[in-house]
Amino acid sequence: MTTGPVPRRGALALLAATQLLLIMDTAIVNVALPSVGEDLTAGSADLSWVANAYLITFGGLLLLGGRTADLLGHRRVFLGGLGLLAVASAAGGLAPGADALVAARAAQGVGAALAAAAAFALLLLLYPDGPARHRALGVFAAMGGLGGVLGTVLGGVLTDLLGWRSTFWLNVLLAAALAVAALLVLDRRTGPFRHGGFDLAGALTATAGLGLVAYALVGAADAGWLSARTLGAAGAGLALLLAFTAVEARAAAPLVPPSVLRRPALRLSNLLAALAQTTLFPMFFLVSLHLQNILGYAPLGGGLGLLPLSLVVVAVAPQTGRLIFRIGLHRTMTLGFVLLCAGTLWLALALTPDGGFASTILAPSLLLGAALPLVMVTTNVAATAESPAEETGLASGLVNTSQQFGSVLGLAVLVAVATNRTEAVDAARAAAETAGHRAALLTGAALAAAAALLSLRLHPPRRTPGPSPSPGHRVPDRR
Repeated sequence: MTTGPVPRRGALALLAATQLLLIMDTAIVNVALPSVGEDLTAGSADLSWVANAYLITFGGLLLLGGRTADLLGHRRVFLGGLGLLAVASAAGGLAPGADALVAARAAQGVGAALAAAAAFALLLLLYPDGPARHRALGVFAAMGGLGGVLGTVLGGVLTDLLGWRSTFWLNVLLAAALAVAALLVLDRRTGPFRHGGFDLAGALTATAGLGLVAYALVGAADAGWLSARTLGAAGAGLALLLAFTAVEARAAAPLVPPSVLRRPALRLSNLLAALAQTTLFPMFFLVSLHLQNILGYAPLGGGLGLLPLSLVVVAVAPQTGRLIFRIGLHRTMTLGFVLLCAGTLWLALALTPDGGFASTILAPSLLLGAALPLVMVTTNVAATAESPAEETGLASGLVNTSQQFGSVLGLAVLVAVATNRTEAVDAARAAAETAGHRAALLTGAALAAAAALLSLRLHPPRRTPGPSPSPGHRVPDRR
């Protein structure tokens, strides 16, 4: 991959645009779900699995996707993921019924997992550990914050004007455009990092275990936390993950070398990355729900209500690297989690059934917009700081898996808290739902506070930065 300033910026723009697409895809389909139900005469259970099928395959395959990129080549896996995402999106756009659409969404999750893990690994190769990587990760965080809002807005506009199928065809066009750009920008003159055997047993147990845990988490809201389906899937998933650890200890070429998981900073930073998403992801969902169900906004208005938060993310994210340089990584991380706790707590206490957007949501959402890039960039930096070049795909898969499962777990737990609290309050619907949203956000604030305390224990290894490559120098992209 070319490391001169202009080509590196082109590659970063490509990878950041891929992050934007993958985040946007989740939101854009969620907005279209009511129209999908009307057109395909699908019930609420079928509609929930249109969203859940994507989350299960995406979360279950991130780790495998990252290690596969190390084995087969990051550029090759990145292009393969985008290609599969485009084909699956086309299948979704042509789906004749709910079952076909669920299958297409599952295939989309596979493509997204491959593309996401490879894209993050390519970024790590493009920018060695240091200030340049911090700035690049800031761009990634900005695209993530913007993607959720753009997905909500575009989902509403496209569904209203062209129908829900247009949201899938937009994915086809964007994935094809990114694939063409990747062929032009990413260097193909290298081979894979790893040679020799592939850990098939580890791949099967890890993927099946993560997939079953994801299935249990996303299905818990419908079936109940103590239902036979939820407990059975969770138990089977955990058993497979235990089997995975046993396999890895004996494998000649393990999917996740045990020595990697013995690194304290890596374990803690991945836990913190999961905790960040456990609070952040359901916060977006709950704010959108409150804007629409309580304050009476249309879906498009609900999406636009998150625009100020996203603009703050876009403004703060590129500055995160400078803050890390001035006060240090762990201090910046702790500051981010403190702001996340304060913003979530403020939002919870400000919510009222008869308040307006400006008086209840705007100010705390701006604080949350500043917190989001701080926690996302610093946890990503800490989770990848110890990874040599041959483990970039593995590091990418681990931190992406942590974030994805944090999102799924947070949404399942906080929505359950909101639902239980709503049912327990004997009052008007708006007041009851507001009480549920407040209880869920208070839970999220408690999780952010726990993360802030844990971040004080994080001490990533110090690295001596190597010489910067000359503008014309080329280094391989380690595909």
